[in-house]
Amino acid sequence: MVNPRRIGVFTSGGDAPGMNACVRAIVRTAIAHDLEVVGIRRGYAGMIDADFVEMDGRSVSNIVQQGGTILKSARSELFRTPEGRTKANENLKAAGIDALVGGGGDGTFRGATLLYDEHGVCTVGCPGTIDNDLFGTDETIGYDTALNTAIENIDRIRDTADAHDRLFLVEVMGRDAGFIALNCGIGGGAELVLVPETFTEMEDIKTRILSLMTAQSRSSIVVVAEGDEHGGAQHIEAALREDEAFKSIDLRVCILGHTQRGGSPTARDRVLASRLGAAAVEALLEGHENVMVGLVNNETKLTPLRNVWSRKKNINYELLRLTQLLS
Repeated sequence: MVNPRRIGVFTSGGDAPGMNACVRAIVRTAIAHDLEVVGIRRGYAGMIDADFVEMDGRSVSNIVQQGGTILKSARSELFRTPEGRTKANENLKAAGIDALVGGGGDGTFRGATLLYDEHGVCTVGCPGTIDNDLFGTDETIGYDTALNTAIENIDRIRDTADAHDRLFLVEVMGRDAGFIALNCGIGGGAELVLVPETFTEMEDIKTRILSLMTAQSRSSIVVVAEGDEHGGAQHIEAALREDEAFKSIDLRVCILGHTQRGGSPTARDRVLASRLGAAAVEALLEGHENVMVGLVNNETKLTPLRNVWSRKKNINYELLRLTQLLS
C-alpha cells in the first residue's frame, strides 16, 4: 500500500479540453492534503527525460478555462520498451516521486499498468479523451466539448448545404468508437450516421443517400466516424463518385479533424474534470493502486486500469435506432 508524500502529475496521449481543469484539481487537492506535487511535462516522454517541475497552487492559476494542457503531451516510442520504462522509473525514484496521477486514454493506462507490473509505480488515472470510449466511466474529459464543437460545425455546414442543395460527408473523430458521430448526428439532424460499431453495405449507403437527394431534392448531411469500416469520408466519397447515379449530385467532404480537440472546455467538462481530479488524489490517499476514477450515474467509481483498456465500452444502440427513425 502506497503512502504518498510527493506525487507526480502528468497528461498523456491525445489532448482533450478540460485536462487543465483536471490538473488544477489534482494539484490543489494534493496541496490541501499536505502533499508535494511535481509536474511531469510531455507525459511518459517527460518521465524518460526527467522533464520535471515543482508545482504549487499558483502554478495552476487561471487555467481552468484553457484548452490543451499546460503540462504538454507526447507519444513515446521509447516508453514502449522495457528499457524506456526502466529509465522512467529511475527518474521518478530520483525525484522522490511516490505515486502518479495521470490523465489520458487507453494507451496512457496501458503504459501505467506496465509501469506498475514491472516497477511497482502506482498510478491513479483520470479519463481524458474526446472519444468517450473508456470502460468505467459514463463520460470522459473532453467529450462534451468535442461534441459541441462538432455540432456547431455541422450547423454551419448545413447552412451552405441548404443554399446549394449539396450532399456533405462530415467526418468526425472516432477511430475505434462512434460516440461523437452518433450523438452529433442526432444533435445536428444528420440524415445518416456511420460508426465503427455497425457495418453498413455501400449499396445501402448509396440507396439511402439517393432517396434523400433525388426523390426529395434537398441537401443532406452524412456524419462519418473516422474509423468507419469504409475508411472514412474520403473513401466513401470516392465510392460514390464512381457511381453514375451520383454524377448529378453536388458532393463535398468536410473533415473536422483536430478542431474537435481544441478550444475552451464547456462548463460540463470543467466540472467533470475537477471532480475526477480531486477524486483521484483522494483515492490515492485511501490506498487505492492502479485504478481509474470515473463517473457512473453521477457518482465517482474506481475501475482497475487493466479493465479500462481491456474491456470495450459500447455505444447506445437505442440512439442508433433513433437516428434512423428521425431521419
